[in-house]
Amino acid sequence: MAVLPRFHEQLDYPIDGWDGSASECCNRTGVICENSTDIPPRVVGLVLGNRRLGGGVDDSLTESTLCHNASYIETLDLSGNYFHREIPRDIANCSSLQRLFLDGNNLCGILLEGIFQLRHMGELHVQGNRLSWQLDDRINKLVHLVKLDLSYNLFSGKIPDSFSRLVNLEPFSAGSNQFSGPLPSSLASSPSLSLIYLGNNSLSGPISINCTEMINITYLDLHSNIFDGPIPEELSTCHGLIDLNLGLNRHPPNELPANFWNLKALKHLLLANVSLVNLSAALQTLQYCRNLTTLIINWNFWDEEIPQNPDLQFHSLKTLVIPNNRLRGSLPVWLSGCTNLQVLDLSWNQLSGPIPIWIGKLNHLFYLDLSLNNFTGELPERLAKLGNLMDLNFSSMVDPSSSFSVYVRIPERRSLKYNHVWNLPPTLDLSSNKLSGPILAGLGNLRGLHALKLNNNIFLGNIPVTLSGMENLELLDLSQNNLSGQIPLTLIELNFLSHFNVSFNRLSGEVPSGGQFTDALESPLRRE
Repeated sequence: MAVLPRFHEQLDYPIDGWDGSASECCNRTGVICENSTDIPPRVVGLVLGNRRLGGGVDDSLTESTLCHNASYIETLDLSGNYFHREIPRDIANCSSLQRLFLDGNNLCGILLEGIFQLRHMGELHVQGNRLSWQLDDRINKLVHLVKLDLSYNLFSGKIPDSFSRLVNLEPFSAGSNQFSGPLPSSLASSPSLSLIYLGNNSLSGPISINCTEMINITYLDLHSNIFDGPIPEELSTCHGLIDLNLGLNRHPPNELPANFWNLKALKHLLLANVSLVNLSAALQTLQYCRNLTTLIINWNFWDEEIPQNPDLQFHSLKTLVIPNNRLRGSLPVWLSGCTNLQVLDLSWNQLSGPIPIWIGKLNHLFYLDLSLNNFTGELPERLAKLGNLMDLNFSSMVDPSSSFSVYVRIPERRSLKYNHVWNLPPTLDLSSNKLSGPILAGLGNLRGLHALKLNNNIFLGNIPVTLSGMENLELLDLSQNNLSGQIPLTLIELNFLSHFNVSFNRLSGEVPSGGQFTDALESPLRRE
């Protein structure tokens, strides 16, 4: 009885426990056998995901040398490893294969004809490789497919209009490829589909979704394509829709469809840079989406006034991102009713007036960015009492279902992309305004804060010694103000500090040294 000799030899490193005799095959790591009293044990699964395995995957994997006949294999999981080269040409030998996991490797080449001969295939996961292929009508041979993920590869060409036979397909992910052409009608009217992820391709034409047929759709992500035409009103009849991302397409200037108030299940709405106008009407509509927790609408509503209607209600809202719109006006009082807010980004606008006292009562807030506006006056004392930033365990309060991308500016004029809201660093960014007065000593109570940016304002007085209480602080930027006196020696207690900038002030005396503080001074944000 052979024991995967050739496959094992192809690996860069051996698998623990794979050097015994053939009689021990079913006891090997990752080998799943079907035991029966009537026939010898059959290998029905090989599960070696996330084992740090590397090397080539050749035809030895699909030959009859896999302890027994490869035709009995139902599950093959090699995901999350370092395999390269191509998918084995004889993959069709695994004729009973139902679940194939090759995601998260470095595989290249094309998906071969053999894949489409696997008539029992229910799950096909090849995301996160370098596979190339022009998807064609052969996909409709896999009539038992339930899950299909082709995302993060090099697939190109048009998506074929061949989904009508895939009556069991639920999630279909093909984002971050090079697909072009229109959205296939059989895909956009599939009753079984619950998830469509086609973001970051070159798909074009109007967005045409048949919500009457797509009774199970809950997740639709078409961002970063070249779709044109207005945002379709028909989406309002997708009553089960929970996540909708149409951002970064080429829609003409248009208002948010007024009938979007019908999307009662909607939780996450991302419409960045889609030429929306009339922010007042959009908010008036969306307030009736009572489950809405995430609203990202940056690069829209150019030069408009931020609505001041005190009757607007967004009680469920946890993330509000509206930067880069050149919005005018003061912080509206209706925001004070958003008591569940965790992330508020109104940066890169032209908002003015004082920072209101009520903002310090948003106790779930852990990320506040009001930078690059025209706010004036002193900081309200209540700002130093943000409950979530005073709590070292704030992450337990963050909604784990929020899985959207947010870009955050960091030093050296770079930006970081965060795919989940709970990965955002706890931040208070009030930089580049016209704020004045002293820096609040109470800010030292914000023990959970990771980044404090007060640079490019008109703050005066001493740097509070109490800032050393922000024990998790990694970034402190107080540059370009009118601060005076000495840099407090207590700041050397900030053990995680990696960026520190107090340049262009009126400080005097010696620069503290020691511990992490010394490294922070040697960074690009050093004292000048």
